[in-house]
Amino acid sequence: MDWVEVFDRQTAALLPDVRVLREEAMAKHTSFRTGGPAKRMAFPERGEQLVLLLSLAAECGARPFVMGNGTNLLAPDEGLDRLVIGTSALCRLELGETQGSVIAEAGVSLARLADFACRQGLAGLAFAHGIPGTVGGGLCMNAGAYGGELAQAVAETTVLFLNEGVKRLDRETMAFGYRRSLLTDCPDAVALSAEFRLPPGDPVQIREEMQRLMERRKASQPLEWPSAGSTFKRPEGHFAGTLIEQCGLKGLSVGGAQVSEKHAGFIVNRGGASSSDIAALIRLVQERVYERTGVQLEPEVKFVG
Repeated sequence: MDWVEVFDRQTAALLPDVRVLREEAMAKHTSFRTGGPAKRMAFPERGEQLVLLLSLAAECGARPFVMGNGTNLLAPDEGLDRLVIGTSALCRLELGETQGSVIAEAGVSLARLADFACRQGLAGLAFAHGIPGTVGGGLCMNAGAYGGELAQAVAETTVLFLNEGVKRLDRETMAFGYRRSLLTDCPDAVALSAEFRLPPGDPVQIREEMQRLMERRKASQPLEWPSAGSTFKRPEGHFAGTLIEQCGLKGLSVGGAQVSEKHAGFIVNRGGASSSDIAALIRLVQERVYERTGVQLEPEVKFVG
């Protein structure tokens, strides 16, 4: 019996209130606007529902994949024979009991988190206001921009380990590094929420800083086209965009995918691009940069299979 039949029966009986979509196009849920249909896509509204969905997936033989806003993902054109769990409805955001503490669930957008902190007179997250991802994805990749990163503000993360249950991990245990954390090393682990500890600040000055960084972002990045942000991680001693531009690759295209003419560190969907186009262009850029500079670019984009 196919796993979807068992899953449909189980969710109807045990999770009747959870929204489950069938054969849902990943293109609707990724910032690249590409990707074929996922067999099932579920949207839990509480952490307990997410835990039960993962348990049901194990029982029926499904391969679960937990995602936030899909801002750093490349999903295959042929679709996914998987249970995709979207965290967008896990959006609790509130002040913690400790002074300067903010509690955010995995589905909270980083823009909303930064805005909330600003309104509470809490500094340290202005850099995150323009990052188009969620707390969950940001924790996994230690999202950062303009000299800031989430690791600087995270005090504790609540993580679900499929075989060990839910644990609360401090900053050191999360092992944050450049675009990585404990979660990248443990792909079966899922961040449920995080506590941020932030210093006091002037809301007016924080808002001005967020606006300044947003203007800088708009001036330098191709926000008018679908993309996954920076395509490649920063190689040691270099900047990926600079290397790509120096190799004369600005504007290089494969199908509807193009190396941005505005910022060479971005690959964008200029219209009608497939995931295969984007993947092929990523490989082509890697090959040409390596041939001409000896530097191996590592994608920041996560390939979902």
